[in-house]
Amino acid sequence: MRTKVEFSSQGQRLAGLLETPDSTIRAYVLFAHCFTCGKDIAAASRISRFLVQHGFAVFRFDFTGLGNSDGDFANTNFSSNTEDLLSAATFLEAHYEAPKLLIGHSLGGAAVLAMAAHLPKVKAVVTIGAPYEASHVVHNFDAHLETIESKGCAKVSLGAREFTIKKQFLDDLRNQSTEHIEHLNKALLVMHSPVDLTVEISDAEKIYKAAKHPKSFISLDTADHLLSKSNDSEYVAQTISGWASRYIPVEEIYRPNLTKGHVLVAEIDHKFQLDVFSDHHHWNADEPVQLGGKNSGPDPYEHLLAALGACTAMTIRMYATRKEIPLEHVEVSLLHERNYLDDAGNAAEQNKNMEALIRKVQLLGPLSDSEKARLMEIADRCPVHKTLHNNPHVLTTLIK
Repeated sequence: MRTKVEFSSQGQRLAGLLETPDSTIRAYVLFAHCFTCGKDIAAASRISRFLVQHGFAVFRFDFTGLGNSDGDFANTNFSSNTEDLLSAATFLEAHYEAPKLLIGHSLGGAAVLAMAAHLPKVKAVVTIGAPYEASHVVHNFDAHLETIESKGCAKVSLGAREFTIKKQFLDDLRNQSTEHIEHLNKALLVMHSPVDLTVEISDAEKIYKAAKHPKSFISLDTADHLLSKSNDSEYVAQTISGWASRYIPVEEIYRPNLTKGHVLVAEIDHKFQLDVFSDHHHWNADEPVQLGGKNSGPDPYEHLLAALGACTAMTIRMYATRKEIPLEHVEVSLLHERNYLDDAGNAAEQNKNMEALIRKVQLLGPLSDSEKARLMEIADRCPVHKTLHNNPHVLTTLIK
C-alpha cells in the first residue's frame, strides 16, 4: 500500500510517501535520499519496494525545498536536513510507529549517522555510498567557492538542475564533526562501491573505523554511486533485509488453532490495530490515521464490503462457468453510505435513518442482454447477500 502524507518541519510542509506491506509490518524504516535528489529517485524506489515485499514499512520524503516539499533549498543546510529527518521520525512515531531502521544514501547517509543517537528506538543504521564528512559535498561546487565566499551565494548546476548555494550552507558543513559516529550505539551496516566516482570508498573505511561494534561492511562491487542499475538496488535491499534480521528479529505471530468458518480477532496495539485469523489465513484490521489508527489494514466496514463483493463475484463466476456463459471478467465496487462514527453515534436512531450498501457490478464479455440480466439475478443469491437480508441476530457471550 502506498500512502502520500504531509508533515511539518521547521515551519514548512514536507511531502512524504509511506509504503506498507499487505502482511504484518516487521518494522518501520526511515529512508534519507542523496544530496539534491528526491524521495522518488530510482534507487530509493527500488530499495523501498523490495523491503516492503519483505515485511518492512518504508517512509521516504522530500527534504525542505526539494521535490514536492515546501521551502527554499537555498535556505537549507546539513543541520536543517537532520532536523527534517527528526521531524519525519517524530511524525512516524506519532501516527504509526517509531522507526527501528534508518537508511541513508550518499549525503543522506551522513545525515542518518548524525541524528541516529537522538532516536533511542532505532536499532540499526545503514549507509549507502555515504561520505565520512558532510563537507564532502563541497567538491560539487568547487568552481564557485570564491563567488560564494565573496558575494554570499552563487548559482550552481547539479545534475540537470540549478541550485542557489549560500555561504551559510558552506559554513554549516564546515562546522559539522564526525564524533557522533563513535557514539552511534546502534548496529551499523556500511555499503559502498569500490568504483564509486562521487564518494571514494576510503570514506566508507573511515566510517567503519570510527564506529564501534556491532558493525559490518558490504562491497557493492561494480555499482555506481546512484545505484542506477536495478539489480544493484535489489542486491542492496536484499542484503539490508537479511542483515537487519539479526538486530530487528521477526516477531513470531501467535496462530490459534481454528476450525473452518471460525474467525478470531485480537488486539495488537490496544488502540485500533487488530490481528484477524481464520483457519488458514492471517491479516490485519485497523482504522485510518485521521481516526486515530495506523491504517495497517482495512477498517470494519471495508471488511464488510469486501465480504459482500467477494461473495458476489464468486457466485456470478460459479454460475457463469456452470452454464457456460461467456463471462470474461467481473468486477464489483461497493460503498457504504455512512461512516462508522456516524453509525455508532446514532445507534438509537437506526429506525429513523435508512442505511444502504451500494453495489455496482461490471460484467465483461460477449454477453446477451438476457445473460446479463440472469447474472444480475444470481448476484442477489450470493450467501453473504442473503445473510445480510435475513437480519441475523448477533449472539454475544462473555468468555470466563
